Amino acid sequence: MGVQAMVSDWMNEGGPREECGIFAVHGHEQASRLAYFGLFALQHRGQESAGITTADGKTVHEFKGMGLVSEVFHENTLQKLRGHMAIGHVRYSTTGSSTLSNAQPFLVHHAGEPYALGHNGNFINARQLRSQLERQGSIFQSTMDSEIVVHLMAHHLRNGFDEALVKALGRVKGSYCLVMLTKDKVIAARDPRGFRPLAIGKLGEATVVASETCAFDLLGAAYVRDVEPGEIVIIDNTGMRSLKPFRHVRPAHCIFELVYFARPDSQIFGQNVYLCRKRFGHQLAREYCPGADLVMPFPDSGNYAALGYAEESGLPFEMGMIRNHYVGRTFIQPSQAIRDFGVRVKLNPVKPLLQGKRVIIVEDSIIRGTTSRNRIRNLRQIGVKEIHMAISCPPTRHPCPYGIDFSSKGELVAAEKGDVESVGRFIGLDSLYYLSIRGMVEATQMDPGSFCLACYSGKYPIPVEEELDKFCMEDRFSCEPQQDDLPFIS
Repeated sequence: MGVQAMVSDWMNEGGPREECGIFAVHGHEQASRLAYFGLFALQHRGQESAGITTADGKTVHEFKGMGLVSEVFHENTLQKLRGHMAIGHVRYSTTGSSTLSNAQPFLVHHAGEPYALGHNGNFINARQLRSQLERQGSIFQSTMDSEIVVHLMAHHLRNGFDEALVKALGRVKGSYCLVMLTKDKVIAARDPRGFRPLAIGKLGEATVVASETCAFDLLGAAYVRDVEPGEIVIIDNTGMRSLKPFRHVRPAHCIFELVYFARPDSQIFGQNVYLCRKRFGHQLAREYCPGADLVMPFPDSGNYAALGYAEESGLPFEMGMIRNHYVGRTFIQPSQAIRDFGVRVKLNPVKPLLQGKRVIIVEDSIIRGTTSRNRIRNLRQIGVKEIHMAISCPPTRHPCPYGIDFSSKGELVAAEKGDVESVGRFIGLDSLYYLSIRGMVEATQMDPGSFCLACYSGKYPIPVEEELDKFCMEDRFSCEPQQDDLPFIS
């Protein structure tokens, strides 16, 4: 493994990454500042780039850059983003390169009118649609699937904004939560299956929209409701109205949002994430509890399931590894000769607590397995007697085409190794157990038929004809669509 790969693995911890976080506000004189703090609360959903676009009823202003929210925006920047409306976006790329041209919100002009868009999700028919649009004369400015929406809209804007957006969203397949901005209104939309969360709140007379409710808490806004699956919400000076133009289908909420992605203080799909993760831990302990001296997480993502596991099993809960929260993007790259240095960059074991002990490590997921392997090796080196690992979700064996950065089976250790015992041997464990699909779904206390479980079961709610790659839009000419006239999908 080269230096760059080592550092990338250490900084990203080998885990899956969400595509984006989105935010919108209408009716507040400090709209850009609210968007800044809203994006700050959603930073966990994307760390590659950040952007804010504002409008005052007449003109539109934008600023975006590469990096974290606090790196991209400063006081003088926010002062220039005038207006009482704003949308914002933080990005991690699942389609398209990590470049400034692919940063969002994406701003275009059609017939002199500005339109800005921020997107969380993934269109699984993006290559086909883009090739068709290019043959019809569209010129794309980025390699994002998100840009397809505005080009599709351009073909129908003569019939009005509402119809253009409905027609455009009817053509795309996959997952999306969108926020849009024109010079006089804010729009929020969610795909008919509701893969990703999107919530509406109120701050005085202002209306806010965010990927997660943790953004409302920071602003002091009150949660009102979710944007419903298949709903388009339009907010202007006359108020808020709702369009529901698409045929009702069974929801397919991404259960991995509850397992891993969402912040524990958020409410998504009607559930508090912290409490749901504790219930995963309780169920995990009911299914698997080997003899051990203590329960510990790999902080921070495993903390809440580990708490639930300890409560259910009666074993002591300990923070056996201490996280360094001050390791950031500017960390100096260590010498390649120090092979295990990276595992200690963020987590360091408490030796007197763990030496000679039998431990159960509760983790939320294992995706690629390399980070877990390094951490287990570190624990072996300090003299831990037995290491058992309990995972609060089933084995991730199938790629996700709906907006998570594991789009091929080759990235998934459970798929590569084939069985649980082989994964455990690869990581270096005495035993490994994954929460059952049934146990996980029951622990959510939601309708068992309301989830997308494709990464565990291989059963995709929207059929995927080919394995997608995040750079597919940059190699689109090698994969032409099978038919020129794609049907209207509702």
